[in-house]
Amino acid sequence: MKITKLYLSRYTVFDLLNIELSKGINVFVGENGTGKSHVLKVLYAASRATEGKTAFAQKLVNLMLPDEYKLARLARHNSKDDTYIRVEADKSAEQQGYYISLGFDKETYKWHSAAGNEEAWETGLANTASIFIPAKEILSNCYQLNSAVARNNVKFDDTYIDIIDAAKVDISKPVAMNMVSESTEEFGWKNALMKKIEQLIHGKVLYDSQKDAFYLHNSDGKLEFNLVAEGIRKLALLWQLLKNSALEKGALLFWDEPEANINPAYLRQVAEILIALERHGVQIFLSTHNYILAKYFEVLKDKNDDVLFHSLYKAEDGVAYECSEAFDELKNNAIVQSFDKLLDEIYDLGVNGHE
Repeated sequence: MKITKLYLSRYTVFDLLNIELSKGINVFVGENGTGKSHVLKVLYAASRATEGKTAFAQKLVNLMLPDEYKLARLARHNSKDDTYIRVEADKSAEQQGYYISLGFDKETYKWHSAAGNEEAWETGLANTASIFIPAKEILSNCYQLNSAVARNNVKFDDTYIDIIDAAKVDISKPVAMNMVSESTEEFGWKNALMKKIEQLIHGKVLYDSQKDAFYLHNSDGKLEFNLVAEGIRKLALLWQLLKNSALEKGALLFWDEPEANINPAYLRQVAEILIALERHGVQIFLSTHNYILAKYFEVLKDKNDDVLFHSLYKAEDGVAYECSEAFDELKNNAIVQSFDKLLDEIYDLGVNGHE
């Protein structure tokens, strides 16, 4: 499955948004409050709605957590017209035209709004794997979190619940002896990526099901996840997702601010890992405020890589949008503008300090 288009009308901060998406890597940039995370969550909700047990409307509510779980709270403020969402996807070059839609107004009760074309979306795109990595690392606090949320003892949106489940459950299939040669290429790239991450985190991830806890394991023993630096834990999560076969060909990966709490020295490796996933059939959506990470995607990609930069920016009538295959060609680029301003301030301080 590849998500190809997103249309939003009067949804949260958007009056109108119409995006054609890359089937490879989609990098969303913009200042705070321009809806980057909102876009990722709409797309993720649609991808999870390919599961028969998951309804688009309720998944969206569980991701956004509006007051009283009301879809109506996600309508554009001060808008009198209905809200409309449409997501389109392709399964392959031969099978095109899948879509799912959702409409609601300010009178809609809770998540009680039927999605359009949901049955065909489920049937045509069944077994699509999708992963959302939130900005805040959560595995160090996973102990019975799902149960606590179910009992309303704590409140976390579904991105946290889902990522814990994905990290715990190994969905890889055993490889029969007579299929080893056929699987060498399939698993070789994944093993190479895991080795790369092991070098960065200096170990492997271990999940203790009896303690419901994650550990970083190396030659010195195992270390509780909460005693490991958060940036290392985020990279370790990628290793665990690869191990559990959650990031296979055809999967969708959503990552909100990969750079958060990660050593800047590792940003090149993060970009290299994500480009490698794209080259092996994973469609990627990420938001970032980091110039270096965004620029690495432009520098490291080759002519066969499909990378698209999406800029969301504030305008008089709400949030506006533009896109480009070149990061520096975005006319409204909050990251570049902030970076240039910082350089000017540093230069002025240096000059004034030497007068």
